[in-house]
Amino acid sequence: MGYVDYEVNGYVAKVTINRPKALNALNEEVLKDLSDTFDAIDIDAVRCVIVTGAGDKSFVAGADIGAMSTMTKEEGEKFGKFGNDIFRKIETFPVPVIAAVNGFALGGGNELAMSCDIRLCSANAMFGQPEVGLGITPGFGGTQRLARIIGVGKAKEMVYGGRNIKAAEAYRIGLVNAVYETIEELMEAAEKMAAGIASQAPIAVRNCKKAMNDGLQVDMDAAIVIEEKLFGDCFETEDQKAGMGNFLEKDKEKKLKVVPFKNR
Repeated sequence: MGYVDYEVNGYVAKVTINRPKALNALNEEVLKDLSDTFDAIDIDAVRCVIVTGAGDKSFVAGADIGAMSTMTKEEGEKFGKFGNDIFRKIETFPVPVIAAVNGFALGGGNELAMSCDIRLCSANAMFGQPEVGLGITPGFGGTQRLARIIGVGKAKEMVYGGRNIKAAEAYRIGLVNAVYETIEELMEAAEKMAAGIASQAPIAVRNCKKAMNDGLQVDMDAAIVIEEKLFGDCFETEDQKAGMGNFLEKDKEKKLKVVPFKNR
């Protein structure tokens, strides 16, 4: 892909937005490359995906303001839908997606990070939805996901004021899971976490993601039904048979090693 690099190491894929001269800003070409990259991922071979940006300054600095500056109302709405559809694709992607935020994650960059399951960042990361300063609203899910992740009050403070926050505050309010001093440490941690996820039973992990994502959109009674269905779907799979078989075999070995009380 022209603006997106893709590589696979074992069961872990890495998607890198590669437009560093523009701080990896999102225009239609970048978004299309990102969408095509996710469409091409072999979910039978990949168990976790890392999304990051090229260079050491920016994850994604936002959408391309130059491209947006001349848009009509209809074009703006169409562009918003284009980005939203792609980010929703990432959010609902069958396998977990980790955002490794290596610098600016502003506007569309923060929205991309929030469409991922887990967010890790380097100490130089900066997050925000500064769109009001440009006379527009967030358009790729920022008004919706931010409130769901960090709470309505804090999200409104950031969005209404167009206020950016540093990595430490992003961690404090729960926008990111962890902060690492350097980008090298960030990527090592992201790869380690991805490998850990990839080592688990893949059907179970996928079903956990779907249960959480779908369940959070409905009331508790309906959410429990979603969980029950996905719990049941795990049974009679090779993952379930192997996982429980291995556990019982280990348990059996432990019991065989127990010295009878009368012989102690």
